[in-house]
Amino acid sequence: MDLYHGNLRAIDADGETIVDQVAPADYLDVIREEVKSWSYMKFPFLKARGPEDGWYRVGPLARLNACDSIDTPQAEEARKEFMAVTDGKPNNITMAYHWARMIETLHAAEKIKELLNDPDLQGEDLVVEGERRSEGVAIIEAPRGTLFHHYKIDDDDRVVMANLIVSTTNNNVPMNRAVQRVAEDHLSGKAEISEGLLNHIEVAIRAYDPCLSCATHALGKMPLVVELIDHEGRVVERKTKS
Repeated sequence: MDLYHGNLRAIDADGETIVDQVAPADYLDVIREEVKSWSYMKFPFLKARGPEDGWYRVGPLARLNACDSIDTPQAEEARKEFMAVTDGKPNNITMAYHWARMIETLHAAEKIKELLNDPDLQGEDLVVEGERRSEGVAIIEAPRGTLFHHYKIDDDDRVVMANLIVSTTNNNVPMNRAVQRVAEDHLSGKAEISEGLLNHIEVAIRAYDPCLSCATHALGKMPLVVELIDHEGRVVERKTKS
């Protein structure tokens, strides 16, 4: 697991590799983005699987499922314990995101100690020089998941193209699937939105630690709004939780 460098890997629910060692500059060879009329967010998917089946998850749970090891000893032992629960197969339980976050926090603490004693970081050679390029792509693992940044500039250093796929956008489809699953499991068939249902929806969404401001560039407050719609498309109940 590497948070600041490395290539892309995607695995399926059984742990089989879909794509591996894809360089950041080649992300458009494996990822596409779909637009839907009812959402400000885009819907990324793996090109090889198509928009219907190619959705994916990023973040702590995905990183632990996809990596071969962690390079700090205590976090690696915690990773092995985590993977043993599912006999080495990917853990696909959404709530396991929180366990994965704890392991990554342990890894970060170990890594901080390591970096503070790294002689390369104590030197005075702080400026890196390189060739000027008009296009750049970088991928980094933020706490909530993978960030794609792609920019092009002109001769006057003005940005003429920018494409960002942030963590919340990457997790857009699985968050929608999680809410759908809550509805399937907890709607009783009555025209009623209970407090328990609202809580289950919040738990499902918050597991992904979404940042809708980052993902949609929308301004203002974004409360939880739940509408219950019948088979004829009529809104039979609506509740808002700020």
